[in-house]
Amino acid sequence: QVQLVESGGGLVQAGGSLRLSCEASGRTFSNYAMGWFRQAPGKEREFVAAISWSGGNTYYTDSVKGRFTISRDNAKNSVYLQMNSLKPEDTAVYYCARGVGVVAGSNRDDFGLWGQGTQVTVSS
Repeated sequence: QVQLVESGGGLVQAGGSLRLSCEASGRTFSNYAMGWFRQAPGKEREFVAAISWSGGNTYYTDSVKGRFTISRDNAKNSVYLQMNSLKPEDTAVYYCARGVGVVAGSNRDDFGLWGQGTQVTVSS
């Protein structure tokens, strides 16, 4: 059974950085786009970033452009989210997700497998 396991969350001061990692089990990791979503308390889960199967195409929500970078290493079955210049409004549980195909989307329906999430808290 394929699973996604996130790590790297924690508490950081505003302006700081964190790097989230997501490792997938299974041998077909490179066949899928991957993405990151986040959910703050009392809010809907929202799209953060996505990357195509090859890593050649990346997409970001406007609020993180220029601050976050998504990348992947297919040899390690892993996807990463480098988060710089963090703001208190970035506080949320961050979820790794596997796409339903090779092309990255930005809707929840574009992703069919989810990790359990990792907490990111940014203090002011």
